[in-house]
Amino acid sequence: MSKVNSMEELEVFKKSHNLALKVYKVTEMFPQSEKFGLTSQMRRASASIATNLMEGSHRLSRKEFRQFVSISKGSTGELKYHSLLARDLGYLSEDDYSVLRTELEEISKMLSGLIKSLSDTDTNH
Repeated sequence: MSKVNSMEELEVFKKSHNLALKVYKVTEMFPQSEKFGLTSQMRRASASIATNLMEGSHRLSRKEFRQFVSISKGSTGELKYHSLLARDLGYLSEDDYSVLRTELEEISKMLSGLIKSLSDTDTNH
């Protein structure tokens, strides 16, 4: 496996960034009353995925990086629920929900793989 020069080159980071852009776009149409509620929560959770990948990649140890990737994975779970809630409240169309859910599942699986790869190489402390 070739060494990645920057986090922006990783596919999981690219997908996470694009997901955040989509979330910002779909939440523009949420009711004004949700500005500090669901809109804010979904935007923060979506941005948190890529943010924690970037921050973790700048840490000094694999163990720290793995922890930040784990936080990113947690944010996918948070956003899965917020998306479900937004759909059931009528703020997200079924199509938008389906797209977000599929992308979240894919990103979550990729993050699991990254966590595993960071764990496998951390056996010698």
